Amino acid sequence: MTPGKMASQAGHAYLGAFLESQRLNSAQATEYASEAPGTKVCLQGSLPDIIKAHAQAKALGVPFFVVIDSGCQNFFEGAPTLTAFGFGPATDEQVKPITKKLKLL
Repeated sequence: MTPGKMASQAGHAYLGAFLESQRLNSAQATEYASEAPGTKVCLQGSLPDIIKAHAQAKALGVPFFVVIDSGCQNFFEGAPTLTAFGFGPATDEQVKPITKKLKLL
C-alpha cells in the first residue's frame, strides 16, 4: 500500500473502533475522548497475527473494527481485502496481550 492508502485505512480503523466503543461502553469512550488526543499506535503483522489479535480483542471485550477495502481497481487488483484492524480504547492490561507479538509500523 502507498503511505496515503495506509493512512486512510488506519483512519477507518481508528474511527470504526471508537464508534464501536461508544456503542459498547459509552463511559469509557467519553473518558478516552476527554483526554484528547489519546494514544494511537500503528502496528503491523501477518494475516494470522491480525486474525489472532481480532480473536483476543473479542475475547477480552475490547471494542474493535475490521477494515476490508472495497477492492477498487487501484489497489488489491479489485478484490475486497482486509487492510486494517482497529481496537480500543482499552487499558494497558487489555492491550498488552493483543499487541505483544506485533511490530511498530
